[in-house]
Amino acid sequence: MIRKAKSFFAGAGIGTLGGLIGLGGAEFRLPLLLGMFAFPPLEAVILNKAMSLLVVASALPFRTATISWETLFAHWPIIVNLLAGSMIGAWIGASWATSLRRETLFRVIAVLLVGIALVLLTGHHTNATGTALFNLPLLLITAGVIAGLGIGIVAALLGVAGGELLIPAIVLLFGVDIKLAGSLSLAVSLPTMLVSFARYSKDSSFVVLGANKQFVLIMAAGSVFGTWIGSRLLGIIPDTCLLPMLAAILLISAVKVWKHK
Repeated sequence: MIRKAKSFFAGAGIGTLGGLIGLGGAEFRLPLLLGMFAFPPLEAVILNKAMSLLVVASALPFRTATISWETLFAHWPIIVNLLAGSMIGAWIGASWATSLRRETLFRVIAVLLVGIALVLLTGHHTNATGTALFNLPLLLITAGVIAGLGIGIVAALLGVAGGELLIPAIVLLFGVDIKLAGSLSLAVSLPTMLVSFARYSKDSSFVVLGANKQFVLIMAAGSVFGTWIGSRLLGIIPDTCLLPMLAAILLISAVKVWKHK
């Protein structure tokens, strides 16, 4: 019962943090799965991916009150462009994760957490220009595929949706506003996560989902609830205070994951 309560409230707290900046909170959930709940690194990534998938699948329709389906699908070329790279990257990243030694995967996760902390401090202050970064369509498409490839690899290795990287990339490359970028990010993340999930399913560690089905559902429910709370708190807490705080949490988590044995 205590473990169930911990999983729900941990999920709720993480979801609240993620909801405040338009993320699923997977980057904050992963260190807890490794530390508080003591899952091995690959199993923690797979569990994180499963819960992230549930959160993203619920977040996309939740956001239609602000960003309609019509508006979202009117920008389908952006989604397709990024997916062309991210789906390949997701398969590659998941393949690497299943082949890395336990200690090496811990170190890779720690380094990526530091990278995401830096993105939170810089990328989310990006302002939309209204125009694409490149005038040449072929150059823009190439940049989108490359960005998607890299983000897909990172997302698969961490078991995250990748929104913390996708949102700044969409704003910078395609010049759309950050709210629309958040919904486009979710539309790219969902199929990308399904690809990496399919690759993880081929590894023996995938059985962790069946063995911890109740844990997954309880923590996922807490995450979705927390994301709803976080979205309601948005606008109350200024980015100038919030983003450095979240980045600090990730840096502390990175140190703990690096030292984890």
